[in-house]
Amino acid sequence: MKVATYQYNGQRHVGIVDVASGTVSPLDLSADEAQRGALSLIGRPSLPATGAAVALDDVRLEAPVPRPARNIFCVGKNYFDHAHEFSNSGFDSSAAKGAVPSEPIIFSKVPESVVGPEETVLIDPDVSEAIDYEAELAVIIGTGGRGIGKDKAMEHIWGYTIVNDVTARDLQGRYSQWLVGKSQDTFCPMGPWAVTADEIDVADTAIRCTVNGELRQDSNTGLLIFDIPTIIATISQGVTLMPGDVIATGTPAGVGIGFKPPKYLVPGDVVEVEIDGIGTLRNTCGRWGA
Repeated sequence: MKVATYQYNGQRHVGIVDVASGTVSPLDLSADEAQRGALSLIGRPSLPATGAAVALDDVRLEAPVPRPARNIFCVGKNYFDHAHEFSNSGFDSSAAKGAVPSEPIIFSKVPESVVGPEETVLIDPDVSEAIDYEAELAVIIGTGGRGIGKDKAMEHIWGYTIVNDVTARDLQGRYSQWLVGKSQDTFCPMGPWAVTADEIDVADTAIRCTVNGELRQDSNTGLLIFDIPTIIATISQGVTLMPGDVIATGTPAGVGIGFKPPKYLVPGDVVEVEIDGIGTLRNTCGRWGA
């Protein structure tokens, strides 16, 4: 099931997407419930009734989780090829411990960095122009818990979505912690919708990223260094995961800093992240204040 959060006639709705027909059917939710986006469905014993379908072309899609309740958990250097790519870039503050991490590298992005599909990623030249893209599969937690074992971790997942972990590389390299370079305003595009956990096989799902139509990243989630059960088990060791938490699982090789010279994003660039079984997250870059 594909679940979209969207604006229609000036109001936020949550609905079920039918990709084949290009429509979305609104769910019978109160205005307060709809404010939580797709998270309004977590923990419900049954799905609310649906109303008359409307064309996707007639709505404005938002991030499926328009404003996460907590920071988005993220995993760094979680594909072998990207781990080496990043270690050789000169921006990796963790490179002293080796290119491939022995344990998951966990960092976060603030909730306010989230924007939806077709929204603009804003580049502020007074802050940084070394702006990079990172295509990522994101997990949405359905059942919270602490000390979750790897053997039970998949039972805690409600669904998945796509995240573009936009990054200011110079800021990432400047500071020992990555939060500032990762959490700039508009630096977490998410969407185009969420899918329930039964929709895709995350052990074998293709992930791609293009910039202005040029294929930059082309990989598979089965190539993660630390798989999703390991990520959930690692974070929940002492940190209680909550329903609705979002975890971005890492990006494969092909990011901008992997090129010589680097291919950073500039205003006007169009970035499309596609994950089989979910869809395509598309965003255009613009200049802050323009």
